[in-house]
Amino acid sequence: MTLKDAQTTVDEWIKTVGVRYFNELTNMAMLTEEVGEVARIIARRYGEQSEKESDKNKDLGDEMADVLWVLICLANQTGIDLTDAFAKNLAKKNNRDATRHLNNEKLNE
Repeated sequence: MTLKDAQTTVDEWIKTVGVRYFNELTNMAMLTEEVGEVARIIARRYGEQSEKESDKNKDLGDEMADVLWVLICLANQTGIDLTDAFAKNLAKKNNRDATRHLNNEKLNE
């Protein structure tokens, strides 16, 4: 599935099953909540925090997909074409960071 396909699929789901989009501020709060759930799993599973028994069955991929879903909702609501935005962002990184990381002593240890 492409980013464009994902944006279309989310839009169709929202308009048929979800009734309507939540407003942008509500979706921003939901995005923050979903990112927090990803952070919790990573901090406990891959970081130094102890993983609680109730967290051990949490699906990191599913939580990341929740983040993507809400991000797509926000893109749709604000008229952002994520395919175009991602391509521009990648071009920016390629230009700005062409040698930046290669010359970073901390990454070449």
